[in-house]
Amino acid sequence: MKRLITSVGILAIAASAFASWNVTIGSSNGVLNPPSTPVTVPTIVQSNPVPQITFLTAAATPNPLMIGLGTGFSSGSFFGQYTIQDPTNTKPYLNGFNFVIAGYVFDFGTITWFKKVVRNSDNAILWQDSGAFYGDAYSGGVDGAFSVVIPVSLAVPANDVTVYETFQLTGGGRPGSGAGLMLVEQDWTVVPEPASMIALATGLGGLLLRRRKA
Repeated sequence: MKRLITSVGILAIAASAFASWNVTIGSSNGVLNPPSTPVTVPTIVQSNPVPQITFLTAAATPNPLMIGLGTGFSSGSFFGQYTIQDPTNTKPYLNGFNFVIAGYVFDFGTITWFKKVVRNSDNAILWQDSGAFYGDAYSGGVDGAFSVVIPVSLAVPANDVTVYETFQLTGGGRPGSGAGLMLVEQDWTVVPEPASMIALATGLGGLLLRRRKA
């Protein structure tokens, strides 16, 4: 009986180690103005071992998310929304992510963003923040391309969340001004597992491979 219970426990750990997260993209689109031109932003989703969601804003169709500097657009916006769930309810909880933003701004060009993470079970906000990038027409602004990584920690770990993010591009109507949103990515992290659990799952994987070869 003890051997059976141990085997079940090992199998549960292995299932958790190799199972994928469920990542569902709810929205990945934007608008460029004028005239009002809807755009669709392609995504890349990695669900194992931890979620990674990338919005390819520079590859949006029919136009990339760029304004000013000969694009014909003076403003734009992007809205992304996605949900992450643990289908097995056995994986280590999500505890944060690295928030990657890449783009460029010139002169009066600006990119502002707002982002929040909500726990689905009770709609609690686990994290929210906002920020902006300015061209050198503004005090403290800098012209050119940028790529930043913002480390984010959730208020409490969770395994069922929805993420909302909005970007606004403005200032493209002025001569020599422009902005472009090239990439938005979130690389999630989980609560570290005890070393013994990881070793057990790894050992089981090796054992299964040996049995298959035999």
